[in-house]
Amino acid sequence: MRNLSILLLVLASPAWAGSFDRPIPQAQSATAEFWFAAGSIALLVALGAVHWLVSRR
Repeated sequence: MRNLSILLLVLASPAWAGSFDRPIPQAQSATAEFWFAAGSIALLVALGAVHWLVSRR
């Protein structure tokens, strides 16, 4: 059991770890910007409708 724990410590050492490459953010496409704008406008319209319904009570 002791040999197994030593083997696991050796195998899990940082020397075996690969280097971390940070991801590079990609630019948004025009389609993504359009759908984000459409979703934002829909959210504002929904909030306006909720405000109108709640204020009537």
